[in-house]
Amino acid sequence: MSSFIPGFNNTLDPKAQFYLELADQCAAILQGQRNLISNTANVSSLVYHGLHETPTRDGKPVNWVGFYLVDVKRPDVMALGPFQGKPACTEIAFGRGVCGTAASTAKSVVVKDVCDFPGHISCDPASKSEIVVPLKAPNGKVHGVLDIDASVTDAFDDFDRIGLEAIANLVAEASDF
Repeated sequence: MSSFIPGFNNTLDPKAQFYLELADQCAAILQGQRNLISNTANVSSLVYHGLHETPTRDGKPVNWVGFYLVDVKRPDVMALGPFQGKPACTEIAFGRGVCGTAASTAKSVVVKDVCDFPGHISCDPASKSEIVVPLKAPNGKVHGVLDIDASVTDAFDDFDRIGLEAIANLVAEASDF
């Protein structure tokens, strides 16, 4: 399939290669399926297990991967969607915590240490760092976020951000909201 991820072209970095392969796998499981719940369920599982099984994580364990999706009845609130990990917060308002910040700004947020993020919402005290990527429609409207937590600080970098933004874009393009 050979995905193209802007920022990863012409690089042999193992982490970039991991995300190119993960994007290919995502594209394959999303192909022909428009159902948002099916797509986010499969992608949360694929990403969770992919991040656990790859040697490029350098011992930085991921403990939660999932989606928060905009509530159709309350468009300023996201409800918990499919995920892998321990039970989580069921609702997050736009602008609140890392997920709400990413949703309200429509920009990815990488948090090296959740203790340093003002207003961080702690669903699992084991989570020490986090990355949140918005799910955006082509018109820029945010439909939710992809949220990933790790049990160590400084687990995510620009390779993770770029790779996960590509995956979030695949989900947004393949799903009916």
